[in-house]
Amino acid sequence: MTKTTLTAIPSMATTAAAATTTSNHKWQITRDLTLISAPSKHHHYIDKDYTTFSDEFYTSQAQKMSDMMCTQLKVGEDPLEGLMLVDAVQRIGIDYYFQNEIDAILEREYVNFTNSSSRERNYQDLFHVSLSFRLLRQQGYYVPADVFDNFTGKEGKIKQKYAKDTRALMGLYEASQLSIEGEDALEEAGNFSSQLLHTMMRTSLNCNDARVVNNTLKHPYHKSLAKFTAKNFIRDYNGASASKNALQELAKMDFDMSQSVHINELVEISRWWKDLGLAKDLKLARDQPLKWYTWPMAALSDPRLSKQRIELTKPISLIYIIDDIFDLYGTLDELTLFSQAVNRWDFAATEQLPDYMKICFKALYDTTNEIGYNICKEYGWNPVDSLKKAWASLFDAFLVEAKWFASGCVPKAAEYLKNGIVSSGIHVVLVHLFFLLGEGTNKESANIVNANTDIISSVASILRLWDDLGSAKDENQDGHDGSYITCYMEEHQGSSVDVARQEVIKKIMEAWRRLNKECLLPNPFSRTFTKASLNLARIVPLMYSYDENQDLPDLEEHIKSMLAL
Repeated sequence: MTKTTLTAIPSMATTAAAATTTSNHKWQITRDLTLISAPSKHHHYIDKDYTTFSDEFYTSQAQKMSDMMCTQLKVGEDPLEGLMLVDAVQRIGIDYYFQNEIDAILEREYVNFTNSSSRERNYQDLFHVSLSFRLLRQQGYYVPADVFDNFTGKEGKIKQKYAKDTRALMGLYEASQLSIEGEDALEEAGNFSSQLLHTMMRTSLNCNDARVVNNTLKHPYHKSLAKFTAKNFIRDYNGASASKNALQELAKMDFDMSQSVHINELVEISRWWKDLGLAKDLKLARDQPLKWYTWPMAALSDPRLSKQRIELTKPISLIYIIDDIFDLYGTLDELTLFSQAVNRWDFAATEQLPDYMKICFKALYDTTNEIGYNICKEYGWNPVDSLKKAWASLFDAFLVEAKWFASGCVPKAAEYLKNGIVSSGIHVVLVHLFFLLGEGTNKESANIVNANTDIISSVASILRLWDDLGSAKDENQDGHDGSYITCYMEEHQGSSVDVARQEVIKKIMEAWRRLNKECLLPNPFSRTFTKASLNLARIVPLMYSYDENQDLPDLEEHIKSMLAL
């Protein structure tokens, strides 16, 4: 397809595909390329470098971690110490081993924190209040933002006596990341604490303290992957030496187990991808199974969810490939027929399609039916109808974008974003995940994911808009890249690229506020599903933060860290 007025609009698979062959290799890691391209030739390499943990060993190690955690929690009776340890365990990404202990601590904290007389008596420290607020909101408890009123003055400004308290200001900034719609005062307090911390970095902090503050401002916990920031946190942790040593040992054991699991999952995924044969038949399409696997690796951090990570990688891979077909291969007439075939879920409807589309449809058809069958075998309900509907909606959204491109039409920004939320692919991913986790086991529960779409659309908005920011920078097109930026500038004549980019950032913040609200209790989803949704939003910046060389250095760093490549 020749791009004229409106370039192809990016999806979960960002459309830098004109240079697909180069991008398939540019960001990937040499050691991984060998592994992913031909895993069957390197099984001896895997067996040599990585231990495969038995269920018995895994259980014993997890029990050892749990015993160490329980011991640490019983060391002191100070509630703040317990909260700080919960925070530490979450920040290094091993909280899934201790959820019962964490639940008990935070339930007790919620009772104390929401009792007005108890709060007035025991919560006079800004850091303590900020930490309690954040941990409770992260747990799903609604805590009103007015708990900060005692610490702020007009316009959200911090009272003078806290203005030089680095730990308290960082705690307040972190807490403000969990604001929901209507909590303007909390956001202002977070912004003001950020300003104070930036000033302190320039004027009064030593190098180590400045580094800690900078890491907090760049990667606030709630909007960052714990596994991505864990190394910095452990290095800078100021708890008791016994606690620090225990946390380091726990993190090391978890890393060794997780690394082994992830490497074996990659071998299985690459074998599936090779057997599928789409890379051979679609030479221009992306061939990046490691990058695709990174999404479920981030979303489902618990090593025990291996099967779900493997299965979730499959629809993600197909989203990327189908996106490339719409961008690089199909004419509008072919794409229309392709979309109709998917809506009908009928091989007969592919008769007039070119061979590569028939091959792709077969891969989609077989993979979806196989996933549905396996879910049915495990949970007693086949969700294939829901999966088919999700795919049909994605194809319809892709087709809308193809028609915009073919006509040279630049839609209104709101219209673009509404369709872009669907074409991001997040709906397909989270619908699959919902059933892979066993959350839809009958007709009534299966409808939950379709009846409660706000959590999905919030994540999708974050991805779509970050994608547009990244694509604009990556493609060096001054915003003219078939993105929200293009649509906004066309709609608001005279607006600069910088103004349009600021509007995108504002929209991302609004989407985060909606997502924060959807994660509060009560909600119809499991903790695992909710956390996975948050983690998908958290990994988005890594996926779309290009440097001046059009590489993804943060993503590479994360993969190297997780897989020791």
